[in-house]
Amino acid sequence: MIKVHDSSDEHMLERILAGNDDLAAHNREHFDELNLTAVNIMSAPGAGKTLLLEATVAALAPKHNIFVVEGDMVGNLDAERLRRVGASVFQICTGRSCHLDAQMLARFLHTEPLQGVELLLIENVGNLVCPPDFTLAEHKRVVLLSVTEGDDKPIKYPVIFRSCDAVVFTKCDLLPYVDFSIDKATENIRVLNPGVETFVVSSKDKTGLTDWNAWLSQKAPAKVALSEI
Repeated sequence: MIKVHDSSDEHMLERILAGNDDLAAHNREHFDELNLTAVNIMSAPGAGKTLLLEATVAALAPKHNIFVVEGDMVGNLDAERLRRVGASVFQICTGRSCHLDAQMLARFLHTEPLQGVELLLIENVGNLVCPPDFTLAEHKRVVLLSVTEGDDKPIKYPVIFRSCDAVVFTKCDLLPYVDFSIDKATENIRVLNPGVETFVVSSKDKTGLTDWNAWLSQKAPAKVALSEI
């Protein structure tokens, strides 16, 4: 058996996460003062987060004042895509870090005027391992699972699927061409998270987006206690 880490590593991680939780509480105070709902959108790289956000912003902008935080290790390609569909976007480049954290979001909150914003959509860095451990004080967590990834992905990465409020199956226009079962993937997710919402969408051909947009519009604004994250 290979020993991956020792107790000192665990204690260091605990301190890091505790510090992040303290900053997240500060972020939640800002969210509540602004009366906005923050949604943390997570997935593996290439699952279609930006494409989904392009379609979502286009559909919901007439109903809600939306702001997007775009998290990437480097560059601003995705942010520019979202600006082209009319989104207000703030780019966070994490450098070597593979996830957003509460401190990064706190800097954003002290930089941008957000009065009147109703939905803050946060596109996290593409990664299924680290993002769920670092709360941003979001009200809702969403995980995207592309049908090109395999329906056993929830079993391999249980933490992120256990902690989310909704799972969006993406690139579903490719279902006829890949070995992926929506039913099997949903079964694997519900073993971990029985009450999770699921959506089957294709951002390319616009199928399934109505239900997703309705959930985001109607359910996401419901506030939850920080301790429930």
